[in-house]
Amino acid sequence: MSFKCGIVGLPNVGKSTTFNALTKSKNAQIANFPFCTIEPNVGIVAIPDDRLNKISIISNSKKTINSIITFVDIAGLVKGASGGEGLGNKFLSHIREVDMIVHLVRCFEDNNIQNVNATIDPLRDIEMVETELMLSDLESLEKRLDKKNKNKIKNEEEKDFINYIYNNLEKGINPSSLIKTYGKSMVKSSSLISLKPKIVVCNVGENEIGKNNAHIDKILNKYDRDNVIEISADIERQITELNDEEAESFKSALNIKESGLDKLIKASFSTLRLNTYFTSGEKESRSWTIEQNTTAPDAAEVIHSDFKKGFIKAEVMSYEDFIKFKGETGCKENGKYRIEGKDYVVKDGDILHFRFNT
Repeated sequence: MSFKCGIVGLPNVGKSTTFNALTKSKNAQIANFPFCTIEPNVGIVAIPDDRLNKISIISNSKKTINSIITFVDIAGLVKGASGGEGLGNKFLSHIREVDMIVHLVRCFEDNNIQNVNATIDPLRDIEMVETELMLSDLESLEKRLDKKNKNKIKNEEEKDFINYIYNNLEKGINPSSLIKTYGKSMVKSSSLISLKPKIVVCNVGENEIGKNNAHIDKILNKYDRDNVIEISADIERQITELNDEEAESFKSALNIKESGLDKLIKASFSTLRLNTYFTSGEKESRSWTIEQNTTAPDAAEVIHSDFKKGFIKAEVMSYEDFIKFKGETGCKENGKYRIEGKDYVVKDGDILHFRFNT
């Protein structure tokens, strides 16, 4: 599976600069005025994983293929977006299509860059965007609960879920923390924006990276630390313009240990509860993204649906054993090559061979 992250926020907070840096492209127009992005820009990025490179070397693979993540740069939202302000309805529809929301907020002062509000206040900006998402969901649920559409609700459980979310939204309560009693499939199939997993990305000035920032402190006091990361979109942009050696030297000079992409991927995997497994051989070594607690047949289906239909068994090696014993042969010789059935829950870093009937 691949997953799609939508970058949202108010106009002029650095979304397009961040998108271009993450995707190492110049697809998104950058300008010092609101709404320079009208249609969403889409970029596909290989997920870096040092483990895959080491596995590929040991297997002497001809190809190394990384899992991918898709970023969507969605135009800036403004107050009243749910009612159509700033082409809001169009932009909100783009957010419904993503798996996770990356909410970029401005945490730097710069009089040379326009701001849609008179002051810099990322908490206010977050709440403004969250309110528009909730109002959009409220309108969507009103239509679904309308008597004309009652036959479109599948069962009582779904009706109960919709009413529960609607009642909370009507009270101005964000329902994202109130849905633990409902199944993941129910939440996902609802396509409600306010229920999508979120990460807050704090965009700081290039001279402020890694330093104390009062704006970020306020955000950390309100939101889960694991769902908040700090980047400098301008620094990330500069890094993409350098070759690998220059980029490493530049990061070292600024004491930057992780790129913005690495931080975001790590936070995304944690928030979406994802794992990685590998397949490896002479032809290719490849990483695959799955949800945590995925069984072997479901992990096989990520490669091809026939793998699940005809699943017989999974041949399993841990990443640690594969590296320690230098590949499949070494794992077999040291009793670290296991046969697992359909109930096996795939672990992060597993290297798998699937046996199946066609």
